[in-house]
Amino acid sequence: MVDVSAKAVTAREARAECRVRFPADVATQLRGSGLRSAKGGIVDTAVIAGTMAVKRTHELIPFCHPLPIDGCRIAIDWEGDHSLRIECSVRTTHRTGVEMEALTGATVAALTVYDMCKALSHRIVIGPAKLVGKRGGRRDVGTLA
Repeated sequence: MVDVSAKAVTAREARAECRVRFPADVATQLRGSGLRSAKGGIVDTAVIAGTMAVKRTHELIPFCHPLPIDGCRIAIDWEGDHSLRIECSVRTTHRTGVEMEALTGATVAALTVYDMCKALSHRIVIGPAKLVGKRGGRRDVGTLA
């Protein structure tokens, strides 16, 4: 684990996103159902799973520091006819950033969508997942808006 004790405590923020692409017939079925599957509300469940993952990232990624999460927002919406876009924004005030938390939140939310829809098709595709932006620390990257 990297020693961050000499770093300044600053406000830090990161935003990541992930896509879930459905076969056309599955997307049509999901749109007609209001994004519900036999397991329940897909979006609500994915938001809860992603938020839980953000808070437990340090338990999943071996060298991540446990961080106090000041804010976490997950947004899920259709992008085009066949894909969901999942965006995870995370904030903390600490000595290290929250890029891994944002990426973990977005991807676990995507995995949850897959799990809730796999009875409809195993041809669902997850990804790409990417860091969209981060602020705080040594340098800012990308955009957060």
